[in-house]
Amino acid sequence: MMYEQHQPQQQLQQMRKRMERRKPAEEDQRLMEIVDLSGMSLESLPTPSLNLGTICKLNLSNNNLQSIPESLIARLLNLIVLDVHSNQLKSLPNSIGCLSKLKVLNVSGNLIESLPKSIENCRSLEELNANFNKLMKLPDTIGFELTNLKKLSVNSNKLVFLPSSTSHLTSLRVLDARLNCLRSLPEDLENLINLEALNVSQNFQYLDSLPYSIGLLINLVELDVSYNKITTLPDSMGCLKKLQKLSVDGNPLTSPPTEVVEQGMHAVREYLSEKMNAGHRSPQKKKSSWIGKLVKYGTFNGISTRHPHRVEERDGFIMPEYRSIDSLASPRYMGMFSPRRLFSPRTYFTR
Repeated sequence: MMYEQHQPQQQLQQMRKRMERRKPAEEDQRLMEIVDLSGMSLESLPTPSLNLGTICKLNLSNNNLQSIPESLIARLLNLIVLDVHSNQLKSLPNSIGCLSKLKVLNVSGNLIESLPKSIENCRSLEELNANFNKLMKLPDTIGFELTNLKKLSVNSNKLVFLPSSTSHLTSLRVLDARLNCLRSLPEDLENLINLEALNVSQNFQYLDSLPYSIGLLINLVELDVSYNKITTLPDSMGCLKKLQKLSVDGNPLTSPPTEVVEQGMHAVREYLSEKMNAGHRSPQKKKSSWIGKLVKYGTFNGISTRHPHRVEERDGFIMPEYRSIDSLASPRYMGMFSPRRLFSPRTYFTR
């Protein structure tokens, strides 16, 4: 038997039904376990009798767990996916740093206030979902260690800032930090060379500016900065060649002015590009240094001055159907709704 006899017989039967054996995708021929104990109203985990080293995926979501034993996590040496969303966890065990093969970690919909520093040892991690928690900060050096991270979702928390090391996540493709208390973004965003989607919307009265380095995000396709207090878009954004979707709704913008914004993304980029060119001609050392970087990264002159009315076929602009938040749903039951985030009418932050 996998579990001790003190567990209710009916619950044991349910657990057995949820077990299935599959071969891993790799060439390794050992049988690996996929264990699904989700939605069973568990308040604590039973003591297992099988070899935890054979588990490659563990789903403990939608239970009532308040903690996860350190010893249990430390023995899951071949774990690739760990899903504990929608529980009552206030913290993660420090032993999570032992999961050197972990690629996907979902801890959304809990009560977690901080992530253990040991999470930096999960260097195979590609996706971290910590939405709907109480996070006030991320580990300071997280960006220096999780170099394989491709998706970081920390929306609906209490983050005041993102650590400066975030700009060193060179593999990152999606960064979702909406619905926090962000007051600023890291200055050195140019290192995020693979970033395709950035969402820092709905930080409401806190976020009032964007760093000039945002114009160096050479692969950025989608940018959502709606419902903040931003008055001026950096003119470097005129060089975002690949940008297809931009949302600036709900900001007290003065630059670009409203009449430019209403004309669409091409007009906005042209306005910002012309503004940047004007700044380059004026003796401003700060902007001159950025112009040099923009030239180096091949983003300068993203808008053709010879053909100012040429519009790329794939260009898009502000989503008119973008909806503001009407209410909050309890993270405890978010599994009953859409599996994506509740606050975005478009799920462009999907795998």
